[in-house]
Amino acid sequence: MELNGIKPADGAKHAKRRVGRGIGSGIGKTAGRGHKGQKSRAGGFHKVGFEGGQMPLQRRLPKRGFKSHLLKFNAEVTLTALEQLGLAEVDILALKQAGLVGQLAKVVKIIKTGELTKAVKLTGVGATAGAKAAIEAAGGSVA
Repeated sequence: MELNGIKPADGAKHAKRRVGRGIGSGIGKTAGRGHKGQKSRAGGFHKVGFEGGQMPLQRRLPKRGFKSHLLKFNAEVTLTALEQLGLAEVDILALKQAGLVGQLAKVVKIIKTGELTKAVKLTGVGATAGAKAAIEAAGGSVA
């Protein structure tokens, strides 16, 4: 193979459609734009979602719900994840290093999903009522 012999695969390239180049081309005269109307004219179009003056769909439907911008700073960790982590003392830094919570997390809470058999001491990490009871039953503590 030589550099001067390289060419794209068959069918990978195709000629750009040249519209408005005479009757014989098959796409002359109106150049595929039909007759008259806003869509046939140069620069004549409307904004996205415009429905000709009718109330647009995105305005007909009710607004619903909201997503707090503070959610990215909150994180949840399950009892199962704590069990697999296998550390005696757990704080936010340890959870970040293990990859269980994101680097932006400021508030971390342990939730009661799964079982915990090892004693774990939590520092600077919250826990739900059920999770706290499970941690203390396993011989751990929540500070």
